[in-house]
Amino acid sequence: MQARRDQDFFWEGIDRGELLVQTCDACDTIRHPPQPRCAACGSDAWRAEPLSGEGTILAFLESVHPSRRDEEPRCVCLVELPEGIRMVSSLLDPENAANGAAVRFEITEYDGQKLPLVRTAGGGQ
Repeated sequence: MQARRDQDFFWEGIDRGELLVQTCDACDTIRHPPQPRCAACGSDAWRAEPLSGEGTILAFLESVHPSRRDEEPRCVCLVELPEGIRMVSSLLDPENAANGAAVRFEITEYDGQKLPLVRTAGGGQ
């Protein structure tokens, strides 16, 4: 039997179009990034639960490779979700980047991989 990685459930959810988080079965603490044990109570029992997919940009930056620039600017942001966790993602509409901006996660295919990227509320598609 092949060992599973702590984050496998997250990426399997993304492949199905779901944004998931670990929730401790013992104390209901949610955690991200995925971990083998709950930091609050030490339990290794958990369940996957869906996230709202909404959040707020806390900080952002233009990602610049030191020797070759991306074809298009890539804006990376730290997003706080109402569930109380933070996630890092790329912003699909970087021209709308602003601290405090409301965003929504979209599962988008990029280079053959499905990824949870964000777009500002009202940013269109």
